[in-house]
Amino acid sequence: MTNENRNVNYVGPFITMVILMSLVGFITVVNQQFQAPMQVAFLKEAGDLKNTLATVITFSFFLAYLLMGGMSAKSLVNNGYRGTLIRGLIILIGAFVVFELSAFQFEQSAGSTITMGSVTIPHAYFIFILGSFIAGTALTFLQSAINPYLVACDVKGTSGVQRQTIAGAGNSTMTTIAPFFVAAVIFQNRTADDIQISSLYVPFAILIVIVAALAYILTRLNLPEIASVTSSKDEKLPRSVWSFSHLALGVVAIFVYVGVEVAVGANIVMYAKDLGGSFAAKATLMASLYWGGMLVGRLLGSFVSKIPANTQLLFTSVAAGVLVVASMLTNNPWLLVGVGLFHSIMWPAIFPLAIEGLGKYTSKASGALMMGVVGGAVFPLLQGIMADSIGSWGWTWIIVALGEVYLLYYALSGHKVKERVD
Repeated sequence: MTNENRNVNYVGPFITMVILMSLVGFITVVNQQFQAPMQVAFLKEAGDLKNTLATVITFSFFLAYLLMGGMSAKSLVNNGYRGTLIRGLIILIGAFVVFELSAFQFEQSAGSTITMGSVTIPHAYFIFILGSFIAGTALTFLQSAINPYLVACDVKGTSGVQRQTIAGAGNSTMTTIAPFFVAAVIFQNRTADDIQISSLYVPFAILIVIVAALAYILTRLNLPEIASVTSSKDEKLPRSVWSFSHLALGVVAIFVYVGVEVAVGANIVMYAKDLGGSFAAKATLMASLYWGGMLVGRLLGSFVSKIPANTQLLFTSVAAGVLVVASMLTNNPWLLVGVGLFHSIMWPAIFPLAIEGLGKYTSKASGALMMGVVGGAVFPLLQGIMADSIGSWGWTWIIVALGEVYLLYYALSGHKVKERVD
């Protein structure tokens, strides 16, 4: 940050970044919560693939983080941070338009389908999947620029870490609200048999207007200058970051953590609706409370900051694992709600453990760790495939339970540094 930046109070830009970070959380969970209603709308004739194809909605969204991360990095180089934010918002508007086109195509051409044996899938489903991927791409662009601005937007009486914490709270608040937005605002609390795909039109039209307004505001804001990202090659390092075992195992830990976090948040509704009865009636509330637990945990995270990171991870992985196994054995999805509280502090525990003692390799190690976000694509999909294979969601939670076991291993042994770098 330049001296000039330090003399300016960036309250307005900071609030805008908090709104953008909140938007990221909101869209992430809204996309996940489309699994159940889109399964009803699009996949009635999908036979034994209905759960697998429903979870592809989440898979395609998180796949964008892996495939489009390089493009967002190039955008920072070519267009700067402000330009990358604006492009991210424009791409997000494009995603909303594609969602609208999916609904329009389904209504106008309901008979336009692809048939594979006994499975029939409407073309509109594939358009919706494309929309999910585009939305994931948009958020990849946004997140690459929001965090640097949160640090750079100096607000009197706050530190960079505090500003990131405030933005994180906004993000978690919107993830808590998102399930109700899908159920109550978009689909108006309709029963599964009465889902109307036309319900997408008005809410997404409103979102398009809101996002367009944010893009316009960004063009007028007095944003702080951030040191330019250059395309020059980094310092030539004598060895690969993958040669450090605690880092390599840490990438797997991030992959597993994001995977289990998203799997519970995305699939708890599918699980509850599969069980039926009172569970199905409260499915949206379960998802909201799960993400609400994430919010509470993050707000309380500062109180456990003095506890060693490996101890935090050990306790939370055991607690989460016990709840997952108990839910699986009792067929009670309410127990999964509490998992959110323990998942909430796993990322800030794993990340520092994985880069411990890496010295000049830290920057590349951090980049490698971000690859693990693709776990959010893989775990929910694996659950969907397993649900179709065995005919129910109950025992699919063994995938999440095994993920918690790996996180326990990383807390106990995998994080240990075998070699330090100056």
